[in-house]
Amino acid sequence: MPQENVPRHAVVIGAGGAIGSAFARALRNGDPNLHLQLVSRNGVAAADGRSAGHLADFDDEASLQAISGRIAADGPVDLILVATGLLHDDQLRPEKSLRDISAAGLERLYFANAVVPALALKHFAPLLRRDGRAVFAALSARVGSIGDNRLGGWYGYRAAKAGLNMIIRNAGIELTRRNPRSIVVGLHPGTVDSRLSKPFQAGVKPGNLFSADHAAGKLLDVVAGLTPDDTGHCFAWDGKRIPA
Repeated sequence: MPQENVPRHAVVIGAGGAIGSAFARALRNGDPNLHLQLVSRNGVAAADGRSAGHLADFDDEASLQAISGRIAADGPVDLILVATGLLHDDQLRPEKSLRDISAAGLERLYFANAVVPALALKHFAPLLRRDGRAVFAALSARVGSIGDNRLGGWYGYRAAKAGLNMIIRNAGIELTRRNPRSIVVGLHPGTVDSRLSKPFQAGVKPGNLFSADHAAGKLLDVVAGLTPDDTGHCFAWDGKRIPA
């Protein structure tokens, strides 16, 4: 891996979730000199003191703005990973048909999957270095691809991730004007063994259910291999570009 592709200052937003915490472990284990900032709802940080924890309220833009201001004091950032999202909870289930759609459900899904990453871009992308390679990557999903949609269903989640992919495309164009070596991408982790996927794992083909650590490692390999030509696109865990 080229030396410039190794981050020295990284931020993981959503570090308390399955993939976010796996990102943190992989980054910490990969480079003992990495300065790692972990943003989560519970303020998680490494017990060994090698990373800083920041308590965030993702429903409150002012919370994200305040955290970005604190992180800015530590200097330019090389890598920002956003590992937030929502598919279901006790009150919300993916829609199987039009009759299942509700305004409240669509609003919740869009806020969690598109608005939060957009606000992360707004407040954290300015921290990215302007004098070299800098990457902002947010967890998206293959089901957010309009061109790849053959099954239908999951209206809110699909639409929210498609919206996120457009936000990523826009941000990639804008950040390139400031730093031609910046990269903004979406990442599809595959089906990860987590609370998010648990109700839907019965239909997953053998060998296609990944641990969070496996998925995080694969995605970090993808990130390491990205070039500025990749900005604005979405990539799967195997490095393949997902259609828009």
